Amino acid sequence: MVSESSQISKDKTLGQFFRYALIGLLTNLLGYALYLLLTYFGSAPKLTMTALYSVGALIGFFVNRRFTFRHDGHIGVAGIRYLMAQLLGYLLNLTLLVLFVDWLDFAHQTVQAVAIVIVAVFLFVLSRFFVFPVQPAEVGAVRS
Repeated sequence: MVSESSQISKDKTLGQFFRYALIGLLTNLLGYALYLLLTYFGSAPKLTMTALYSVGALIGFFVNRRFTFRHDGHIGVAGIRYLMAQLLGYLLNLTLLVLFVDWLDFAHQTVQAVAIVIVAVFLFVLSRFFVFPVQPAEVGAVRS
């Protein structure tokens, strides 16, 4: 039997994932289109990914903090954790490009498209449990 607070927590996580996916879909479609456009006109794939990743991460912090996770905790702590999570996400993305494009000779367009999905799922988990964790007041509200 699933407890009521456990079900509420699962529903909340599902709602957060839906909002995260919606925001991610919109921003990543735009980002990927820019990536394809810039690399088509000669921009280096890893440099382009780095620039677009940085802009997307900055926008993502404010949108996900307020809209996705509705986080009211200390912005400085969340900001530092977010930077750490984004650095890990960036390194994961860069590693995928180096491994599959530079070493295994896959097309960078395909690798970056797959990397977007892998990194997005990775960052959702980090965001949910590390960057914007459930606040003590929220835990009490779930139990009430």
